[in-house]
Amino acid sequence: MNSQEPQIAQQRKNDHVKYALAQQGQLRDSNFEEIRFVHHSFNQVDFSSIDLSTEWAQQQHALPFYINGMTGGSQFTKQFNRKLAQVAAATGLAMASGSVSAALKDPLVADSFTVIRQENPQGFVLANIGAHHGVDNAKRAVDLLKANALQIHLNIPQEVVMPEGDRDFTTWSANIEKIVAQVGVPVIVKEVGFGMSKETIEHLIDLGVQTVDVSGRGGTNFIKIENERRDQLDFSALAGWGQTTAESLLEAQPYLQQVEVLASGGIRHYLDIIKALALGARATGLSGHFLKSVQDQGVQATIAMVDQWQDSLKHMLLLLGCQNLDQVRQLQLVLGPTLHHWAQARQLNLQSFYQAHQYIPFEK
Repeated sequence: MNSQEPQIAQQRKNDHVKYALAQQGQLRDSNFEEIRFVHHSFNQVDFSSIDLSTEWAQQQHALPFYINGMTGGSQFTKQFNRKLAQVAAATGLAMASGSVSAALKDPLVADSFTVIRQENPQGFVLANIGAHHGVDNAKRAVDLLKANALQIHLNIPQEVVMPEGDRDFTTWSANIEKIVAQVGVPVIVKEVGFGMSKETIEHLIDLGVQTVDVSGRGGTNFIKIENERRDQLDFSALAGWGQTTAESLLEAQPYLQQVEVLASGGIRHYLDIIKALALGARATGLSGHFLKSVQDQGVQATIAMVDQWQDSLKHMLLLLGCQNLDQVRQLQLVLGPTLHHWAQARQLNLQSFYQAHQYIPFEK
């Protein structure tokens, strides 16, 4: 290892958090506004019996959202993982780390990841690595965090724009297939904010993957982040690269019975969560939103925000006439022109989509 590599890697992790925080609150194109529910004036729901629980990665989760990973690898980022883990411990939310690659290369920064398990000894924790890693490193990452599951991130656009990024992606498919078969914990393969196509999802199913996070455009933008870090070449024209989360969920429709789908990227509040769930997601992940909250508002205020979202989600199910999330996934939806055009251009079967979201008659 070059003597300067650890310092460069730590600075990169610090930059990621700094620029991700700077993006919070910026206007983003997520397409969630184009998803509308059909309102009906009667329902048969009792608020006291509404159930928000969901299942993914072989685990029952009380809430349909979780803390997605993007930090760790330096002493500066350790403080964020500590606070986020405290929020997870208090609320029962699942939590993913940022990429553990830094700790696999430099044991001196391992504590910026292990702090997650220290602060949340009983929680559901996901370790995270890139698809260029093999089985041995995958097992090391899981062991380091005593993780319940493993995230493998897909990030070709980020690597392309990153000055020191990878330039060879030929081993990714073989690595994922071997890791799924041998790592010994559930594996979630996720994008990092550029969305998934139906071809990607089908390929992952062929590799044995059982859970995917489509992670679309609209949240933290790693092309913008890596472009800020460049002093040569300007890739700002690629800032709108990829599919939004809503478009990605449309891409996933043919495979909802074959693979668990999670949704992250551009989730801003409880209404976006409900819309993603209505499009078939088992749960939604948020990263930048939680980072900003623990930095600006602190741990206790972020815990209070989670409690408020839980209450808001229950009120949304009451409004929509749903007792549980299975019923949310059957709700009648109307898609706006951009999403409709995307589905037509991609030859996604909207007739089948609308048939899957049929009106359920009210009981007398």
